[in-house]
Amino acid sequence: MRMCLTSDQGGYYMSRQEGRDQFGQKGDFITSPEISQIFGELIGIWFVAEWMAQGRKSKGVELVEIGPGRGTLMDDMLRTIRNFKPMASSIEAVYLVEASPSLRDAQKQLLCGDAPMMETSIGFQSTSKYADLPVIWTENIRFVPEDDEKAPFIVAHEFFDALPIHAFQSISPSNSLQDTIPTPTGEHKLYPEAAKGLQAKGPQWREMVVSPTPPDATHASLNTLKSQQSSNPPPEFQLTLSKSSTPHSLYLPEINRRYRVLKSQPESLIEISPESHAYAQEFARRIGGTSKDPKTSPSGAAIILDYGPSDTIPTNSLRGIRGHRRVSPLSSPGMVDLSADVDFTALADAALDASPGVEIHGPVEQGTFLLSMGIKERAEILIKGLGNDEEKRKRIESSWKRLVDKGGSGMGKVYKAMAIVPEAGGKRRPVGFGGDIAP
Repeated sequence: MRMCLTSDQGGYYMSRQEGRDQFGQKGDFITSPEISQIFGELIGIWFVAEWMAQGRKSKGVELVEIGPGRGTLMDDMLRTIRNFKPMASSIEAVYLVEASPSLRDAQKQLLCGDAPMMETSIGFQSTSKYADLPVIWTENIRFVPEDDEKAPFIVAHEFFDALPIHAFQSISPSNSLQDTIPTPTGEHKLYPEAAKGLQAKGPQWREMVVSPTPPDATHASLNTLKSQQSSNPPPEFQLTLSKSSTPHSLYLPEINRRYRVLKSQPESLIEISPESHAYAQEFARRIGGTSKDPKTSPSGAAIILDYGPSDTIPTNSLRGIRGHRRVSPLSSPGMVDLSADVDFTALADAALDASPGVEIHGPVEQGTFLLSMGIKERAEILIKGLGNDEEKRKRIESSWKRLVDKGGSGMGKVYKAMAIVPEAGGKRRPVGFGGDIAP
């Protein structure tokens, strides 16, 4: 997934091809900020509410977005937050974690206009068009400076679904002895003691690996879903079950009890995204510190908005999207958007394990979150200001309803929101998650 999406040689998000756009009606998919400006406005309001609930810091606030797309969400957030002068003046910098040079250029144009961009030690920097505020780009959140006195307000919208996953299947025990192990650098011989230790005494996890399809493969022989066939040729690759243990299959399914309990049930399928866990841990550490290095006063917040089950482990969720249609995720590498369901429970576990100074709220369905944040009321205000422009009125009406609709074509149920906030002993729930501004 990482190579197909972010390789500097033909990665899906890395293209600088003239007229190529992954987002919007002319692209492959459309995201909530592109559907309605209200989405970004309400995320901005959520951060204002959290800032107020945490004592209204007068300095040291940082806005951080992971995977900013075209910059639409951050643009709507900044435009909204500037109306709350005390918080706006407390913001010291905006950080955008972006790996794609072409998307970085689009973000700079939208957020900074004609302001010059300069290269820095961690990436690039320009100035926001809304205020004399530095906008800083870097390729990984680890490059964003850490400071105990800072309050990072982090948003990750449709970011985790694009992070690589590992898929595993539990198989019944076998009497065969495994004397080699496949690794990224090839097949390696095992020491006899290690080989004996791998001899299955009970069910084992096997990793699903990507393999080339046979030259004469057809949709029928590959069991390609009918919805993914259309006029597309058979995919160049397929998922196959590794014939032996891999380093990942020996480690990843053992890190959490949720996975371990399924091992004894042959044919069980699970998906694990260790990179997702690492990002959730990083969010938590920046907000609440760690057991060894606690933050003097935990501050900041992170909100994650993505799609996936609320409390179950994702299975068979790898998908490909091209031209707003489902296609095989194993076809046309670099030309297809790849994503997988987010395991929100795994993110929550990772964050809580990383920092004793945070607590988790949610996930809640996006429709519930946005309605509690006032999306309906905001839409009514916008519509009222349009006078007799019926076409725009209908567009606003249909857009906000699509974001909260919990039916098959809506985004209100499958998309979820989850918050990481400073630990408060259960005394306060964030706005949108059943709480109010006041502790």
